[in-house]
Amino acid sequence: MSELDGLSLPSVAVHAGRTDLTDLGVHAVPIDLSTTAPLPDVSEARDILDGLIEGRPLPHGASTIYRRAWNPTVARFEQAVAALEGHVPGGTPLDVEGVAFASGMAATHAVILGRVAAGFPHVIAVRPLYGGTDAILETGLLGTTVTYAEPHEIGDHVTDRTGLVVLETPSNPTLELRDIADIVRQAGDVPVMIDNTFASPVLQQPLRHGATYSVHSATKYLGGHGDAMGGVVVASPEVAQSLRPIRTIVGGVMDPFTAYLMLRGIGTLLVRMREQQRSAGEIARWLADQPAVARVFYPGLPGADPDGLIGPQMYGPGAMLAFEMAGGFGAAEKTCRGLRLITHAVSLGGIDTLIEHPASLTHRVVTESAQPHEALLRISVGLEDPADLIADLDQALRLATS
Repeated sequence: MSELDGLSLPSVAVHAGRTDLTDLGVHAVPIDLSTTAPLPDVSEARDILDGLIEGRPLPHGASTIYRRAWNPTVARFEQAVAALEGHVPGGTPLDVEGVAFASGMAATHAVILGRVAAGFPHVIAVRPLYGGTDAILETGLLGTTVTYAEPHEIGDHVTDRTGLVVLETPSNPTLELRDIADIVRQAGDVPVMIDNTFASPVLQQPLRHGATYSVHSATKYLGGHGDAMGGVVVASPEVAQSLRPIRTIVGGVMDPFTAYLMLRGIGTLLVRMREQQRSAGEIARWLADQPAVARVFYPGLPGADPDGLIGPQMYGPGAMLAFEMAGGFGAAEKTCRGLRLITHAVSLGGIDTLIEHPASLTHRVVTESAQPHEALLRISVGLEDPADLIADLDQALRLATS
């Protein structure tokens, strides 16, 4: 039984990965920067390495052999994410483990590569996806063939060579919600990978609904401050064990200081998301009333959740939104240029508000027919006062349409 069992999600977020610190006589998480470790005798070291090669996790205090295979600070971050993803309100936590990587794309790469290596090169994907994920599938860089399908068509495209179903919910950049349980049902025995970056584990836990992999660009909400890059996959112990050897061989490992920053970010994740989500709702409703705006994409708006997934699947609509300018690309470009408080930059999930033009930036590598609308702008809402953000958007929209 874990010390976290029975705690509410806010308490889990604060204490996950830290429960042994009192016994160690420290209060802050220790950062182990060693690239190598003193070894016990040769036979014991060989047995430890065999376990690492097989992907088994190590207990704290064990010899880590070499950082590319295992690091105790990174392991703490993995435990914290797994505790959030496996949390079941009022119930027994799921038995899940985290595997951390150097970036979100390194995490996605490992999942896809593992399925291809197992002899299943066919992937079914639901668009829209993050541009990097879309590109790695469509280019066939990892030996994949891909079928892009609508959410209700998944079952029609499964073959004996299908190894993975890939989707995001909410989707990037237009925030569509996908029914994870229905996708899993259609996929049958085929593993389902959910990019959970936009929601974070405090708003959505895909494994509770049958997904095999929950993948995050930890650079975003988990870190939360735009100063650390990483990725993480949460899966069952058996699946996590299959990913660790890929990480070790390919080398896409998270560094210890990044893991420390990520773990620090997780402690405030829930309170950050609550405030950012509240502000995003205010901004989305304001944008929906602006004549310069043709359309707003936000799961919390009326009609944006036709399947009723907010509540049963996702605990809230999140802090990401997008909108199309009525004046087309020119108006979108002028809006970005006219903002003073909101920063024009890619990425998301930090404490400050960011805006970007997906067709030119995050989704530039996507095939032209699948690129977002040229007038679409995406906003990651931060922790500023929403009144200040609305005032900044108001003056920028006025400039763009004058």
